[in-house]
Amino acid sequence: MKEYQYSIKISALAEEDRPREKLLLKGKSALSDAELIAILIGSGTKFMSAVDLGKHILSAVNNDLGNLAKLSIADLKKFKGIGEAKAISIVSALELGRRRKMIGETVKKMKVTGSADVFQMMKSEMLDETVEHFYILLLNRNNFVIKKQHISSGGTNATVVDPKVIFKYALDGMASSIILVHNHPSGNLKPSEQDRVLTKKLKNVGENLEVQVVDHVIFTDVAYFSFADEGIL
Repeated sequence: MKEYQYSIKISALAEEDRPREKLLLKGKSALSDAELIAILIGSGTKFMSAVDLGKHILSAVNNDLGNLAKLSIADLKKFKGIGEAKAISIVSALELGRRRKMIGETVKKMKVTGSADVFQMMKSEMLDETVEHFYILLLNRNNFVIKKQHISSGGTNATVVDPKVIFKYALDGMASSIILVHNHPSGNLKPSEQDRVLTKKLKNVGENLEVQVVDHVIFTDVAYFSFADEGIL
């Protein structure tokens, strides 16, 4: 494969132009694809900086990250300066990106139109559980689920829930609203007094933070209870 004969070493560049320093100073979005690859591989060759090696690799796949993701470790090792460790770093990073995209596409399709949607969404997390688990669903302005977030687990009758933890996740996730979800392993759908007090407390905190608590769903294996549906939220 063609190799560049002359290249400025990264160490000779101004600090703000070095990939790692540039990321710290300007943020990840300021880096080119080649610069991100340079961070992954760490170093180039005697005649080619890590950034130029990244450009060389991208040029070979027509600057298409989709094509780059199709390269095997053996394919990447054909580039001079890319050994097994560097090839593994590239493949691993692209695989993480692929998985994130898959999760993102799945989540974007999940829209909450009512409590029945919540019950269906939470089956994979709560069905057949023998202890209590507390989750929140983070929603955007259009009621699409941003994320399912596990908050805590406990015994057969209760689990500890810290409002600070809940709203930290909500604010970090830029949620417009949240839905509280926890299970009753006993199968009893009736909310306890503790459930009612906690719901009221979290609703009040959410109003102050402009993160609305739109429902609290109690999950059992065969049915559910919705605070919103019952008009007690």
